[in-house]
Amino acid sequence: MKHTAGTIAVGLVAGILAWGGNARGQSPLDSIVDKGKKEAGNVAVKKGKEAANKAVVDKVNAKLLAEGRKNQCSFKVDSDELAPGCDAKAKKLANALIDAKKTLSTSGMTGWKFVVYGHTDSTGKPDHNKELSQKRAAAIARELVARGVPKDDIESVGMGAEQPLVKPDDTEAKRAKNRRYEIQVKI
Repeated sequence: MKHTAGTIAVGLVAGILAWGGNARGQSPLDSIVDKGKKEAGNVAVKKGKEAANKAVVDKVNAKLLAEGRKNQCSFKVDSDELAPGCDAKAKKLANALIDAKKTLSTSGMTGWKFVVYGHTDSTGKPDHNKELSQKRAAAIARELVARGVPKDDIESVGMGAEQPLVKPDDTEAKRAKNRRYEIQVKI
């Protein structure tokens, strides 16, 4: 006997309907449709939460980036030792992180970290710059912890000269802009 796709589909649907319904009098096909709707709804809710979380993180990161740019502490040349005048800036940064933590917590977000990214200019050897930027990022993280940011909420990463703000950094003013740290939320 020769079967076409149409006759097979009709036979399959008839078999499902003949198989019986559930306790609510639904056919198995209705149950499958309901389950599909529920799963689609769960996916939509999950995507909605992800979009809302991304919006919160984007907003927090924009604020942290702005605060970091306004409150850059300087370091002694080729050192992770802070230059004088960092106290007030570190306090403002710590307060920004504490506010950001409240925003993240209020949004129900978990599993995040504040990351201090240290950057250098392009002078010097890349491996030295990477190490120096790591030490400077760690110094800023220690300053933030000393001002109330929980140690477990923060980590530091050295980027060296890999992500300059200004290219080429062929003047002292341009190099100074590239020597910086940035703080962002990582999920």
